Amino acid sequence: MTTATALPAVESEPPRPSLARLTLVELRKMTDTRSGRWLLVLIALTAVAMTPVMLLAAPEEERTLAGFFSAALTGVSLLLPVLGILSVTQEWSQRTTLTTFALVPARHRVVSAKLAAGSLLGAVFVATALAVAAVGRGLAEVLGRSDGAWTIAPSRVATTVLFAVIAVFSGAAFGMLFMNSPLAIVLYFALPTAWSVLTETVTALKDAAGWLDTNRTLNPLLEEGVTWEEWARAGTSLVVWLLIPLLAGLVRLMRREVK
Repeated sequence: MTTATALPAVESEPPRPSLARLTLVELRKMTDTRSGRWLLVLIALTAVAMTPVMLLAAPEEERTLAGFFSAALTGVSLLLPVLGILSVTQEWSQRTTLTTFALVPARHRVVSAKLAAGSLLGAVFVATALAVAAVGRGLAEVLGRSDGAWTIAPSRVATTVLFAVIAVFSGAAFGMLFMNSPLAIVLYFALPTAWSVLTETVTALKDAAGWLDTNRTLNPLLEEGVTWEEWARAGTSLVVWLLIPLLAGLVRLMRREVK
């Protein structure tokens, strides 16, 4: 008689976490750290701080809902890229990538989750800016400092959300490309500024600046009624300042050794 030998149970591979779950994890990373929380608070406080500036210093004809909305977006345009940078670089400086990429070896899924989480926060801050703008316009009405319009085009809100998403993506691209928080932040602001100064001083580059200077090409996204030419100029500049750094940063992140 032969006895059957019990075979060890073959453990099946656990299902990988969904992109939605990874996005929630990245949202928590962005909001749970002290630096992350203070950055988010600073963005919100900047929107609030611009309300008295509009009430006291802006011309009366600009104290409309749209005018307050533009002022409240100051922190979004300046600080959202920093949020995108830190979402990438902090993991390498704090060595949490050892855990992140051990649990999720497919690095591109982690990057997708970071971009999705940053985009959600960008949309939240645009909504916050709109709410602050409504409060500011109401205060102007109560104080008798404005009788301007209460309306704002939905298309303008949509292009502003797109602007916020672009800001996060651009910051993340520089973060992946340089993998160092101070360096990425400095170069993110210094390189476009240097290009703007160069195009202002070199006459031969002025025509190119209209297509490659993001300080010019992306501003129409914050205004009402973006034309096809303005869309083309924005897209061309984003190829240089967003797409190329993003692809190069992805290649570097995929190949960089975790240690």
